[in-house]
Amino acid sequence: MLKARLATALTLLAACIAAALFLPNRWWAALLLAALALASWEWGALAGIRGMRRGLFAGAVLVTAWLIGQLAGVDGGGLSRQPVVEAAVYAASIAFWLLIALPWMVRRWQVRSPLALAAAGWMVLVPAWLALARLQAEPERLLALLGVVWIADTAAFLAGRAWGRHRLAPAISPAKSWEGVAGACAAVAVYYVALSIFTPEWRGWSGGVLFAGVTVMSVVGDLYESWIKRQAGVKDSGALLPGHGGVLDRIDSLNSSMPFAALLLSCVR
Repeated sequence: MLKARLATALTLLAACIAAALFLPNRWWAALLLAALALASWEWGALAGIRGMRRGLFAGAVLVTAWLIGQLAGVDGGGLSRQPVVEAAVYAASIAFWLLIALPWMVRRWQVRSPLALAAAGWMVLVPAWLALARLQAEPERLLALLGVVWIADTAAFLAGRAWGRHRLAPAISPAKSWEGVAGACAAVAVYYVALSIFTPEWRGWSGGVLFAGVTVMSVVGDLYESWIKRQAGVKDSGALLPGHGGVLDRIDSLNSSMPFAALLLSCVR
């Protein structure tokens, strides 16, 4: 299992870096739409949406994402045609994560309404798609931000396995620990210092807030998907990726952190 997990991770990492660096923005956005289709299909299953309605849900997510992308101008120009609309999408995403998803987990709400879960899925997936599509206009910046999530996730896993004693949220994800969170924060701090030495644009309070915020939001996204899966009674969102599960299992931290990053970067420019 560990070998399969490592092989899948390395393959996905290489493919993501190559695509982010070399694909034109419109093709990158189209590639993300394919991932969005798979993720929305998996979310439909977690939400208890069956039969044709599951396909309709996935189709609605894709169509609305594409329409918002067209409105925002995700075409490689780097500038939003409708910056207010785009900022509103990111702000709504952050409000969802902090004011709905976080209390949802803390209070362990048992939400079983497919309609409510479908709405939550839209908020989880579409703003993240828009943020990832937009940020790729500057691929080196996008990869630096993705590095925060990847490093935090890896460090949390390793630190948790080595020193994990105090459970972070045992009713949601028993394997996660406070020691893992501490390891993630420490690793990201080292990454931020190293990156700021060689890349002046990350220096200053805004870079520190950005990296810290992305780290915290990534933890929230990871836990939230774990809670949704626990409600659905499944371990993984799917079986597409050997050793990892489904697409949602790989992008859970990105869903919560990338809209935050995109909004903050648009504000400090």
